[in-house]
Amino acid sequence: MLNAGQVAPDFRLADADMELVEFSKLRGKRNVVLYFYDRDNLPGSTTEAIEFSDLDADFRRCNCVVLGVSPDDWMSHAEFRDRHGLTVTLLADPECETCRDYDVVKADAATSAGRPHVLRSTFVIDRSGRVRHAMYGVSPKGHAGAVLALVRDLH
Repeated sequence: MLNAGQVAPDFRLADADMELVEFSKLRGKRNVVLYFYDRDNLPGSTTEAIEFSDLDADFRRCNCVVLGVSPDDWMSHAEFRDRHGLTVTLLADPECETCRDYDVVKADAATSAGRPHVLRSTFVIDRSGRVRHAMYGVSPKGHAGAVLALVRDLH
C-alpha cells in the first residue's frame, strides 16, 4: 500500500480522446487527485465520476487536476464521459500497470474474462509529487466533497 509521504508512482496513460497524460508533466505544476474505480457505468463509478465532475471547477481553483483511472479502454471512457456529461479526465489502464503500481488491484479477484478487479481508491498528490492522502476502499457517495476539503488544506 502507498502511504502519505511516499513519492507517487509515475504513469503515462491515454485519456478518453486518446491523448497521453503523463504524471511527470504535472509534477511541480499541479496538485493531483488520482482516483481508481473498477468499471465505467457501474452505479458507484457513475456516482463518483459525476460528483467529481460537479466539483471540477472547485478543484481547478485549488490548482488541482482530477484524474479517474480504470482498466476500461479509451472508447469506453469516451462513451461514459459523453453519456453522463463528465468533465474530469478519465484514463485507460487496460493492462492494470498503474493500478498495480498504486496497489489498488484486489488480490485474487478477477472477472470472468480474467480482468482484475480494482479497489475504489483515491490519492491526493501534492505538486512535488508526494502522496499526501491515500484512501483505499472508499465509498463513492460524498467522497468528492471530502477529497476537495483535503485538497483545500494543501495550500
